[in-house]
Amino acid sequence: MKTGPDIALLGSLIGDPARANILTALMDRRALTACELAQEAGVTPQTASSHLAKLIAGGLLSPEKQGRHRYFRISDEEVASALEALMGLAAYAGHRRVRTGPRDPAMREARVCYDHLAGDRGVQMFDHLTRRGMISYEEAELSLTQKGQRFAEDFGIDLDAIRTTRRPLCKACLDWSVRRNHLAGALGAALLDRFYVLRWARREKDSRVVAFSRRGAEQFDALFATATRR
Repeated sequence: MKTGPDIALLGSLIGDPARANILTALMDRRALTACELAQEAGVTPQTASSHLAKLIAGGLLSPEKQGRHRYFRISDEEVASALEALMGLAAYAGHRRVRTGPRDPAMREARVCYDHLAGDRGVQMFDHLTRRGMISYEEAELSLTQKGQRFAEDFGIDLDAIRTTRRPLCKACLDWSVRRNHLAGALGAALLDRFYVLRWARREKDSRVVAFSRRGAEQFDALFATATRR
């Protein structure tokens, strides 16, 4: 009998089209009801309930009750990162959905991945921070350098506050559309929140798209100047 992680079990959970649609719908860290997820998956509420039970048992989703409603969300950042990587593998292997919508270019430019910035702009930010020595690799782990700490604090990030969380401060997340890393972890989430506060960008309703204003895009490009942007 083989020992070690059972990737076949996870593969069977994610491999069902309805469950894959449910997981994709939750990649923006929203919590949705079973009825909302049934619509996203294109199945009946009864069938959705069965799928949700399997995803919870597999550790991919977490339920939470609020009043009379029960909501579901991605369990944690590790699950979201794995799903993002699978999206990249699917795109690389040519397994794309036949129908594409008008928001696809916007999704490629900037979108939320769980709670941090992904897409072209997310990769641009990661490249700038690593190229300028603000983030470094130490023993295959990402770390924030002293230069990076000064940058974050000057940009209005409370490092002491985000260090109190149990999640890593900096983490690389493979971007599915660019197939290069963007910044996840507590710092990645804090930077995206800061863009919202500064009104450089906003989340589009019912979408993972992060829409930058003209001024916000200019400020972002000035701060994270790099040759990555197309």
